[in-house]
Amino acid sequence: MRIAILAHEQFPDGAKTALGVLRYADDEVVAVLDRDRSGHRVTDFVSDVQDAPIVAGMGDLEDDVDALLIGIAPIGGGFEESWREDVRTALERGCDVVSGLHYFLSEDEEFVELAAENGCELRDVRRPPDDLSVSEGVAADVDAEVILTVGTDCSVGKMTATMKLARDARAAGYDAEVIPTGQTGIMIEGWGIPVDRVVSDFTAGAVEEMILECGDDHDYLFVEGQGSIVHPAYSGVTCGILHGAMPDRLVLCHDAGRQAIGGYESFSLPSIPTYVDLYERLAEPVRDAPVVAGALNTAGLAEPAAREAVDEFAASLDAPATDVIRFGTDEVLETLLSSNPNR
Repeated sequence: MRIAILAHEQFPDGAKTALGVLRYADDEVVAVLDRDRSGHRVTDFVSDVQDAPIVAGMGDLEDDVDALLIGIAPIGGGFEESWREDVRTALERGCDVVSGLHYFLSEDEEFVELAAENGCELRDVRRPPDDLSVSEGVAADVDAEVILTVGTDCSVGKMTATMKLARDARAAGYDAEVIPTGQTGIMIEGWGIPVDRVVSDFTAGAVEEMILECGDDHDYLFVEGQGSIVHPAYSGVTCGILHGAMPDRLVLCHDAGRQAIGGYESFSLPSIPTYVDLYERLAEPVRDAPVVAGALNTAGLAEPAAREAVDEFAASLDAPATDVIRFGTDEVLETLLSSNPNR
């Protein structure tokens, strides 16, 4: 599919959905929309993703596209009215619009009318199924080994680590599948359940449902984590995923240099050993799930400092660690894919 990605005023650092799609999806990205970066190219800012021109809006696109994808999500998942003209133009051109917002485009009267007039689809990937239920506590019964990424905060690289580890495992000859739990993972993989939109009682059940769907058909399941267990707003979804997945192993993800919770700077991050203890102890009543590896986002550091930060992170974990984008995944994968004491 040929797509344009909306990332106004946020590309690249504030557009993690856009970056995830550029890096891992099979779609052909025709352009990225960002008024502040217009006239540049994607690879002027990020070197390891699919390249595309950056334009000011849908009206500047000369090539046809099949869909406009909203590649940013503000805190709370609302729709910015400054995006309306681009969505309107896309629909008038006959393009589908794919959104991961909590604001459902399919409930916006103007967009619904335009979509009907032009034969387009409005896809709200954050709309969960209607038939979810509570967990039965049976995810550990599947044949696959379940690996869950957990984080010290939001936006520290859980989705990126999940996608990279699963793809590298497949490249090494292992039968691995991704369990997408957020809008970006769902856009990349083409399926999944957006657990942060699920009724809280059903969060663990939603994750369990996906584990059961895939768990006997693959050897390894890499579950995309969400939020953080200490996050003042999103800890509930983190706990729901942890208990619903009943993972065999955990990968702790962290952003180098981050000292406070993003958007909640009055809350300092605990130490790395504290996170390890919190996640392992919280998992223990339903599953023995040790933190056996770490993924550190060092995008803000020069390489010598990045390598030093990874070494310090590994030492604080007492486990192998890497920046999955800069330094590869070999050592971490060797640990994750070795024999599992739970099996």
